[in-house]
Amino acid sequence: MRSTAHHADVIIIGAGIAGLSAAHLLTGAGLGVSVLEAAPRVGGRLATDEVDGFRLDRLGPLLCTSWPELTGTPGLGTPELREFAPGVLVHSEGRRHLTGDIRSARGALRAARTRSSAPWIHRAPRTPRALRGSAAPGAPAVSGAAGSAHGAYGHEPGAPGRGGGRGGVVTGAIDRARLGAALHRLALTPEARLLARPERLAAEALAGVGLPGRTVDGILRPLLAALLSDPALTTSSRSADLALRDYARGGLCVPAGGSAALPELLAAALPPDTVRTGVHVTAADITSVRTKEHGELGCRSLLLATGAGAAAELLPGLRVPSFRPVTVLHHTAPAAPPTGRSLVLDGDRSGPVAYTSVMSEVDPSRAPEGRALITSTVLGTPPPDLDRSVRAHLAALYGVATDGWELLAAHHDPEAVPAMEAPHDPRRPVRVLAGLYVCGDHRDTSTVQGALHSGRRAAEAILTDLAVPGAHEGSLPRAA
Repeated sequence: MRSTAHHADVIIIGAGIAGLSAAHLLTGAGLGVSVLEAAPRVGGRLATDEVDGFRLDRLGPLLCTSWPELTGTPGLGTPELREFAPGVLVHSEGRRHLTGDIRSARGALRAARTRSSAPWIHRAPRTPRALRGSAAPGAPAVSGAAGSAHGAYGHEPGAPGRGGGRGGVVTGAIDRARLGAALHRLALTPEARLLARPERLAAEALAGVGLPGRTVDGILRPLLAALLSDPALTTSSRSADLALRDYARGGLCVPAGGSAALPELLAAALPPDTVRTGVHVTAADITSVRTKEHGELGCRSLLLATGAGAAAELLPGLRVPSFRPVTVLHHTAPAAPPTGRSLVLDGDRSGPVAYTSVMSEVDPSRAPEGRALITSTVLGTPPPDLDRSVRAHLAALYGVATDGWELLAAHHDPEAVPAMEAPHDPRRPVRVLAGLYVCGDHRDTSTVQGALHSGRRAAEAILTDLAVPGAHEGSLPRAA
């Protein structure tokens, strides 16, 4: 088995995290691997730009600490992850409500008892009339050490919450305990049972979860919209169940230093000269690849690890899914809004921002010392007056003036996330035929976990077809 400038056992087209994770398993089994990437850098959509000392994600997906691939993928080691504070900070009806950790009934009740002695309600500025009813939902909650939100908004003793309690919550303590119990049961449910459930739209499935409508609309719906990047919740209910189960098993987080840290770790841990950037592939088959820069390169197997559209150009007939557009904006402010490490979401869908956070509090390495970085996500088609609409919405969500905020960057990706509409197979075949394989989040679930897992499945299929001894000794199955 050899790898030279003109031959490799396996050529991988695409240096995103799916292709890089596959490369680690293949090189670890003794195969010669060459990874070809057209862009000048690795990572694909997981890109982080440096602007005036800030590290700004172009897409910035939310990760989950329970994902086994984050800690079990060779080359990643134990990546440095930054967790959000426990609980979801929901903006609803002109007020912000801290729900507490809702991933278990005990956690929800404990959070409610804590709030009963310290009201959290603070009336925020009313959303401008022009923005009402114009937006996409969003949302997540998180785990980790408690954030610095306590006392951040001041107190309005006795102000009524939407759930009728003095603690200022979207739903009552009993409702949140029921939600926590439901999520806890989901966390214990094997994947096979979830995939055997009847499949329908996620929005339709929410109506039958047996929880009050205010809990579903105020917490679950915006949470799922953020996890799936799907404001209309037309995603397969099975994929939604898997996303909620991962959330129930662990908190939400981001990689320290930006999302590009993950592919950079994978690339750096590969043997020297395995990854070649700036190489444009013009044609490919099972035994060879033709490039603009290096002519024809020979191989024994070929793995397409590009996005779905690029893969279909090289492999006509490959199904291309529809996509969810995502826009990420980064602002800097003279002072950080007083939300700590909480993830703020719009429970009313009253503006373009689905969810936002003071990212410099979650991950201080993304901003210069003394500077605040606010990262916000718009799901779906962005408004034409993007910065003005987002800035006005953020003023309502955070309860602070945003006129002095500076827009550092805004990145729109019309093909940010492959759609997982019903019917959706979360384990689409990665083996097209012997010697030809394809991987990526479009073959699994449209998450970082799905991309990593599809790369693992593709590598294991290649090792099986090449009859490499001991190929599966280090394989990591997806958590049951």
